[in-house]
Amino acid sequence: MTKLLLLEDDPNLSKTLVKYLSKHGYDVDWAKHGEEALDFAYEHSYALYLFDINVPLLNGVDLLASLREAEDFTPTIIISAQIDIDSVTKGFVAGADDYVKKPFDPEELLVRIKAKTAVLKDTLTLRDYALDRHTQTLSYKGEPLYMGEVQKNIFMQLLVNYPNPVIKDVLLDCLEKPTDLALRVNMAKLKKNIKLDISSVRGVGYKII
Repeated sequence: MTKLLLLEDDPNLSKTLVKYLSKHGYDVDWAKHGEEALDFAYEHSYALYLFDINVPLLNGVDLLASLREAEDFTPTIIISAQIDIDSVTKGFVAGADDYVKKPFDPEELLVRIKAKTAVLKDTLTLRDYALDRHTQTLSYKGEPLYMGEVQKNIFMQLLVNYPNPVIKDVLLDCLEKPTDLALRVNMAKLKKNIKLDISSVRGVGYKII
């Protein structure tokens, strides 16, 4: 069974989610506070984390940031009633892969979980674009797509993370001389070279829309 870690201090919601997800083939460990979740994360391997933000002892965002600093890149979905831009931004900057607003339909959460835990396909497609994960080659309408190495790396990051944003630090790592100005210049060039809309996400980075 696919193993998940749920950090949630609401016992009613937690029991409902554990029961629902178990019916769909997931083995769920439930942590009631951040310190307990941290212990679980160090003791076991998980396919996905489901973290609430406002929990006792160690909040979900700080926990996620600590795990990322420890090079734990397990896909993570934030589930929270906080939907203000500051909270959402902090979640993505900490390393979240998705953000679900409470209250939510368990079926919607299940769809997002399946998307994050699915086995990666050899070829990732988005509209008329395709990325071969093995050869790291791009194509447009079946024809090879050629661009500079920097823009190619940026574009691949955007494709792999679609529809979520890519944080600025990750994009800066794609540059030979990483500066905010260089990133803006390369992003402007990329927008001219592809037929996809790219939008900046304030305080986070960029995403394909």
